[in-house]
Amino acid sequence: MRVVILAGGSGSRLWPMSREDMPKQFCKLTSDKTMLEETLDRFRDFPDDKKFIATTAELAPEIKKILPDFPENNIIIEPEKRDTAPAMGFNAVNLGLRDMDEPMVFVASDQHVGRVDEFLNCLKQAEEVINDTGKMLDISIFPTEPNTALGYTKVGKKVMEKDGVEFYEFLGHTEKPDFATAKKYLKEGGYFWHANYYMWTPRKFLEAYEKYVPEMFDVLLEIKKELEGDGDRQKIAELYGKMEKVSIDYAIAEKMNPEDVLIIKGEFGWRDIGTWDTLYEELLPSAGDEQKNVFKGDVVSMDTSGSLIYGESGKKIAVIGVDDLIIVDTKDALLVCPKSRAQDVKKISKNN
Repeated sequence: MRVVILAGGSGSRLWPMSREDMPKQFCKLTSDKTMLEETLDRFRDFPDDKKFIATTAELAPEIKKILPDFPENNIIIEPEKRDTAPAMGFNAVNLGLRDMDEPMVFVASDQHVGRVDEFLNCLKQAEEVINDTGKMLDISIFPTEPNTALGYTKVGKKVMEKDGVEFYEFLGHTEKPDFATAKKYLKEGGYFWHANYYMWTPRKFLEAYEKYVPEMFDVLLEIKKELEGDGDRQKIAELYGKMEKVSIDYAIAEKMNPEDVLIIKGEFGWRDIGTWDTLYEELLPSAGDEQKNVFKGDVVSMDTSGSLIYGESGKKIAVIGVDDLIIVDTKDALLVCPKSRAQDVKKISKNN
């Protein structure tokens, strides 16, 4: 199985540390390595020709700086940022030029995996099932709270189990529901968090584009012809810019015939590091103090609890008598907000 690490996003909910030109996958959030390095480390035993990184032209130089030994030919550069439907189609075309029928998996570069061996076993079993059945595979996570930043996958009965990995019927996908709907899903049961690990072959991905977004498929075919020829970058960029800016979840997943999909129940310590409050929850067990604070940098506290304080500017940060706050201090911006308002950081980041 070939791995495509998606590293072209912006991570606007982790402002001010994550920026357009230095998004969260390039930040050291959970360890002394960037999230991109952590993601790539999970596949250290994969041959070099099975590992790819997908990004944009603007971010490619930073990837080469962080990973100077990564094969440059395996960095797939998308002409511009146009969300995951154009990006994944473009990557399927690129990998299809090498082998149309070898399974591939899209992997986000901003997620935490606590038990890597169990995660890799999911991919191994998924590859076998794709080869045996021709179905698309995806991984979803049992939800623990209503979350409006994630998609939800409705699952049916368990179809099979392979080496401890459970496969379920796919009954539909809803991308980022509102809070009331997410709360309803949690109460009803039968809904998992969508973890964004779409797995299929390039041929099958492109067949889905042809069926569900034919106008996008036509553009991808033209791009394929260009890549097979002289690879005119300007022409490819012009074609790429014609595709609708939309996620693959809306463009394809929500329209998929349930019989063409199986869902893996992911049980490997997964967490989407998309907001400051989720980062706090991830770090609390290992880095929290007795008052349930998580501090990074030069922080002095008194009568403070339940807070995440990141000091990246080099200044000393002193807090007295505060609870449940997020404070992030970078060299050019300062964020202060209640943990309960972490989702609203995205609104601030749009114009800053």
